[in-house]
Amino acid sequence: MRHPLTALVVYNHSAFTNIGVDVKIKNFFKQLDFSWRSVSDYLLIILGGLLQGAALRAFLIPAQLVGGGISGLSQLFHYLWQTPVGLVVLLCNIPLFIIGWRFLGGPRFAIRTILSVVSFTVFTDVLVMLTGQAAITQDILLNSLYGGVLLGIGLGLVYLGQGTSGGTDILCRILNQRTGMSISLAYMITDSLPVLLAGFIFGWDKALYGLIMIYLSGVAADMISQGSNVIREAMIITDETEKVVTAIMQGLGRGTTIIDAKGGYTNKNRPIVFCVVTAGEVIRLKAIVHEADPDAFMVVGHANEALGEGFKPLTE
Repeated sequence: MRHPLTALVVYNHSAFTNIGVDVKIKNFFKQLDFSWRSVSDYLLIILGGLLQGAALRAFLIPAQLVGGGISGLSQLFHYLWQTPVGLVVLLCNIPLFIIGWRFLGGPRFAIRTILSVVSFTVFTDVLVMLTGQAAITQDILLNSLYGGVLLGIGLGLVYLGQGTSGGTDILCRILNQRTGMSISLAYMITDSLPVLLAGFIFGWDKALYGLIMIYLSGVAADMISQGSNVIREAMIITDETEKVVTAIMQGLGRGTTIIDAKGGYTNKNRPIVFCVVTAGEVIRLKAIVHEADPDAFMVVGHANEALGEGFKPLTE
């Protein structure tokens, strides 16, 4: 017979456990944010899931083009055993999601990841059920090009909504944080396996076209989420610093920053004028600098993004 004190301890432990679970659930729902910014993020994630599902239905599944990561493995299962692509993605994401909750930021991570994975799952399987798997084109190159671009646009919208696509995104970020492995190496490892398996099952021609599709999807995702790289940064070394700064301000309406520097050969102070412009303004900038100081030295480089006055607003 259990001692009354033991029963009381067990009861209290159970009660405290239930209270702890209730607190966690309440804290989770407190993290739900329905501000306009968050709602717009959710809509971007849902639209991204729709475009990814459309890419699989219209181009990738009919052509047996296997992508990387969890979605690529789910495609292989679909071809071999006719399992629903989206459902397999969802089931495979459950353990990764639990791990990601532990290591990648709790509720904020969870809300957007759940929305992304569920959107992808629902749209992929619903589109296949409603429209079948008939190919739009039999040309495997067209399927890889259009499928890759459409898939990448969908991924880019998910990233723009501050979401992740789940699956290997979670695994790669955990490997990066816990082992120090670079993100690019982690993606190479996790994305290579499905492509290699596809090569053994469907032939290496389709596997190679799959690599083209993966590359294009990455490029498209970067362009959507980070911009099309139309920003240029210029560094100008000139003896006519004030004249060049004034000419740039009057001619382009762009601000400048003066950086203190010293010539390596002359050992003289040579201020550097730093300026950020759009790609279309580079020719005018060259002409303005040449007119202000024909002997100026200028270096023009690429910048991924410019945030702040005169460009996109600086947000989260």
